Amino acid sequence: MRADRRPARRRGRGSAVDGPRSTRRGGGSDPTFLGTPSTPGQRPEALLLQVAKGDQDAFAALYDHIAAPVLGIVRSVLRDPAQSEEVAQEVLVEVWRTAARFRPERGSALTWTLTIAHRRAVDRVRSAQAATDREHKAALLEQTPAYDEVSEAVDRRLEREHVRRCLEALTQTQRESVVLAYYRGLTYREVAQLLAVPLGTVKARMRDGLIRMRDCLGVTA
Repeated sequence: MRADRRPARRRGRGSAVDGPRSTRRGGGSDPTFLGTPSTPGQRPEALLLQVAKGDQDAFAALYDHIAAPVLGIVRSVLRDPAQSEEVAQEVLVEVWRTAARFRPERGSALTWTLTIAHRRAVDRVRSAQAATDREHKAALLEQTPAYDEVSEAVDRRLEREHVRRCLEALTQTQRESVVLAYYRGLTYREVAQLLAVPLGTVKARMRDGLIRMRDCLGVTA
């Protein structure tokens, strides 16, 4: 809807952007029961001051001035037509309820109204973004391992790194014997056969290598 077009009047209940207006006559403080405007030609500022006193006819006339611009500015922020009409409805209701806050010396009625409309539209965008952020955070939390799992994984990785550094500190012959016996599960005799060295030599390399590994790893027992 272009901001310079006035919404068409229809009999019966209005559309979503009709806000708190209707063609039904009646009294009371509910702006949904408005008669035919009796204040044609008045400036929006004067109408808004009358609305502040609960004048429903003044609100019906004011509606003709503000409905299209309100929808226009809301639509420029939200883009979505359905949400724009919903927020425009909220703005019109807020204008009715808070008209007493309008101060003509601070600006025009249209500026005051459009400020409310822009604020409402921005609030809706922020609310939608906050909801999206919460859903994204919840999804990430569901995919994130529990603290204990992460802690254990870190400990295992650090332990493996420590062992690797200690193995690298051994001589090549000591490292070969330790790896074959403790990481490949071979017996001392199988290690001796594989390396083609005497069994006693393998045992000596294992003894010296394990002592150095114990000292490097800080094992006291």
